[in-house]
Amino acid sequence: QVQLVESGGGSGQAGGSLRLSCAASGLTFSRSAMGWFRQAPGKEREFVAAISWSGGNTYYADIVKGRFTISRDNAKNTVYLQMNSLKPEDTAVYYCAEDTRWSPVVHAGPGEYDHWGQGTQVTVSS
Repeated sequence: QVQLVESGGGSGQAGGSLRLSCAASGLTFSRSAMGWFRQAPGKEREFVAAISWSGGNTYYADIVKGRFTISRDNAKNTVYLQMNSLKPEDTAVYYCAEDTRWSPVVHAGPGEYDHWGQGTQVTVSS
């Protein structure tokens, strides 16, 4: 049974930083691409960033490119999202997701991911 647990959310000021973590249980993590998505109130879930199983391939949404960095530690079964230069519009519930296909390709579509965490709230004030 795969379980993804996000942590590190909270409140921050515009221009500040937060780091999210997603700890995965199960045997598939080291061969899975991982993604971060977010959903603001009244909006659809949107792609933020993704990383391949090896960490060698990353992909970012334009709205976070240059501000957010996705990384992973396969020894710890954990994926991270470092968020810098936060903006109020980054306020959302952030979810991590696992794509268990063993492929170097990373995807932005939510439907490409097999497992999801419960989410962690990030609130950025101006």
